[in-house]
Amino acid sequence: QVQLVESGGGLVQAGGSLRLSCAASRSIFSFNAINWYRQAPGKQRELVATVTSGGNTNYADSVKGRFTISRDKAKNTVYLQMNSLKPEDTAVYYCNARHPSGGSNWGQGTQVTVSS
Repeated sequence: QVQLVESGGGLVQAGGSLRLSCAASRSIFSFNAINWYRQAPGKQRELVATVTSGGNTNYADSVKGRFTISRDKAKNTVYLQMNSLKPEDTAVYYCNARHPSGGSNWGQGTQVTVSS
């Protein structure tokens, strides 16, 4: 069973930065892609950023130019660097790993709160 553990969330003022981490229990290159999702209260979970096994990245329009997804092969960890944070970025952020078989695993989530 794959374990994904997120960390790095917290409370930050608008305009500030946070870096989220997603540590996997096995090689991140065994997955087709690693995704960061977020879910704000009363809203649907939305895809924020993706990095594929080949290194391609993709971002939601709402975070382009502010968020950067990256990975550390040696640490089996994927990061989400979040800059210029806005109150509307407040949400629980989840790491998701998509398997070649089509299934996926989720982390437990980490809370990000941006105050105005």
